[in-house]
Amino acid sequence: MKSWTMACLAGVALLAACSDDTNGRNGNGLNGPPPATGPGPGAGPGRAPPGSQEDLVQTAGDKIFFDADKSTLTDQARATLDKQSAWLQQNPNVQVWIAGNCDERGTEEYNLALGQRRANADKAYLMAHGVAATRMETISYGKARPIDPAGGEQAWSQNRNAITSLK
Repeated sequence: MKSWTMACLAGVALLAACSDDTNGRNGNGLNGPPPATGPGPGAGPGRAPPGSQEDLVQTAGDKIFFDADKSTLTDQARATLDKQSAWLQQNPNVQVWIAGNCDERGTEEYNLALGQRRANADKAYLMAHGVAATRMETISYGKARPIDPAGGEQAWSQNRNAITSLK
């Protein structure tokens, strides 16, 4: 009888030790807080996880648009970049690509150069508003990646852009 009681007490002690959190363990064998099991803070129905590409799109927008044959920022582009700058400052570990794009008109060489000027204008504005240059890389796709493959002014106006995306 005495050995039966001792075996039961040992079993209870073993079970209690498995559920104990006295060693700074979080239940999965790791130190620190337990892992998140749902959307993070600020996330809710229809809301992207903070710091994600979707969050950037929802919070600030990921595209700015340019006039034909121009790489100068419009007022609307600066307003979007102001929001991107604030978002990037709230997410200091995020690094981004800035891709400059053009419409289908013009030579490949011309559009690659124009796309690079557009990406550089975007980056320069963000740098002037507190985003470290080391967090951003630029690339030009020229006319190779249209948003709207149709021809005409409506499609071309959508394809003259710079797009910010997370690395």
